Amino acid sequence: MLPKVKQLLFIQVASSDEEEAAIEYKSRVEDEDEGELLIDVPIIEGTGKYKRLFLGDELSLYFVSGEGVKHYFNSHVLGFKEEVVKLIRIRKPELSAITSVQRRSFLRVEAELEIAVKMSAHVRFIGMTDDVGGGGISFLCDGRWPVKAGQELDCWLLIPYRNGSLEHAQFKAEIVRVKATETGRNQIMAKFVTISDLERQKIIRFCFERQLDYRKN
Repeated sequence: MLPKVKQLLFIQVASSDEEEAAIEYKSRVEDEDEGELLIDVPIIEGTGKYKRLFLGDELSLYFVSGEGVKHYFNSHVLGFKEEVVKLIRIRKPELSAITSVQRRSFLRVEAELEIAVKMSAHVRFIGMTDDVGGGGISFLCDGRWPVKAGQELDCWLLIPYRNGSLEHAQFKAEIVRVKATETGRNQIMAKFVTISDLERQKIIRFCFERQLDYRKN
């Protein structure tokens, strides 16, 4: 069964920060259109705290049927619609993709990819990812760069594909967390805040290829 209008949804948002990724939010389907659902801004039940979502954010969701069965599916944010209240547009799942078993596969894979970062007009540096996904990245950079949570970065990710071709994916990312390592470098966990569908698909294609490689090994 597919989620219906007025159906309650329970949501977790993909994040490089494990604590943030574990938070469960509640929302409701307010409308639907061809290929998409329109939902309320997610909220943490009992706290009144809203979750700001961004284009391309990956979501793990479930809804509960009248018989009490949880139905899980994955989706991502397509955009926003301004009504009386703001609504979030997410990809409507295929019926075949809904399961009674949770599968939080956010297409996040381990990968060492070169990333060029621009913090300001005068501060640019090169880092190396340790994982990438359709909703965000984690990368390592020299500890001397003044990075901190909440900063927005302009990024260019170099992506190699299995056929030997190379692509650059360009996006803006917000730093979620900075962790100092024993080697003197910083591990930066960041989520995409501005990324086109085309650029995001480049990254997801790489993740799919990497997952296929893992299954073969």
